[in-house]
Amino acid sequence: MISPNNGILLIAEPFLKDHSFARSVVLICKHNEEEGTFGFAIHRKLHTTLDKIIEDMDGFKIPVYHGGPVQTDTLHYIHQYPELFLDAVEITEAVYWGGDFALLKKYIKDGTVDINKIKFFLGYSGWSAGQLEDEMKVHSWITLQSTKQLIFNTAPQDIWQLSLTALGGKYEMIIHYPTDPQLN
Repeated sequence: MISPNNGILLIAEPFLKDHSFARSVVLICKHNEEEGTFGFAIHRKLHTTLDKIIEDMDGFKIPVYHGGPVQTDTLHYIHQYPELFLDAVEITEAVYWGGDFALLKKYIKDGTVDINKIKFFLGYSGWSAGQLEDEMKVHSWITLQSTKQLIFNTAPQDIWQLSLTALGGKYEMIIHYPTDPQLN
């Protein structure tokens, strides 16, 4: 199992009871043992679009995802455009977090960026120092190195299963487990 770090995916084990993270896949954007962990659930598409959240983005029906249960009134984004945002933070190879939002809006409006290479999130997922490590000790999470293909080019409803399938072996069998085996 890979240790938590930037660019690692946290895949919820199939019986995780926490409704905020059941069958979730969280991309770790920043992990620091002293400060904690920050990331985005990359699979939960909301029933809203960017134009409903940002006033001057009328007509841009870009999907928005539920990044996690923390500060759900904040908007974040990841992308594949480091050359356009000097203040973006590299998460992993070819995946970046943030940058000048005014520039991003301009680039979307003038067609400079491909909206399939950007993902927006309301809220984020966060753990205090040591909290994620404690959850990993009790096997709440399975880890996998992320890929831009999985992050940007996979249907949201398929991300959890495809992440486990990528691990193969016993993990591939987990995708068929019911959410709550006690209900069977």
